[in-house]
Amino acid sequence: MTVATLDLVFSALADATRRSILSRLREGSATARELAAPFAMSWSAVSQHLKVLERAGLINRTARAQWRVVSLCTQPLDDAAQWIDVHRKDWNERFDLLEERLDTLEKEEGGD
Repeated sequence: MTVATLDLVFSALADATRRSILSRLREGSATARELAAPFAMSWSAVSQHLKVLERAGLINRTARAQWRVVSLCTQPLDDAAQWIDVHRKDWNERFDLLEERLDTLEKEEGGD
């Protein structure tokens, strides 16, 4: 996954409405109108959310008769999760070092 694609995925996931749409799609494909139903926003706003998700590769929209059916694409989510896993070890090590340093400072201050 390229850095640009990863940026698109994380940007898409940053919005609660888009995360909600992805959660709904875990249950299976749905029409765009079905996905829009729970939201108190205009159809054009929901459509924009779907475009962001599609640009990030998180959904696929296909035409079935007069309906646009939306389905979840999990590969970008898998790639993002893999990126997080690779970096998690470094982050945890840094947090451990920070905790040790704070403990040392606290002991030094308590000894004065």
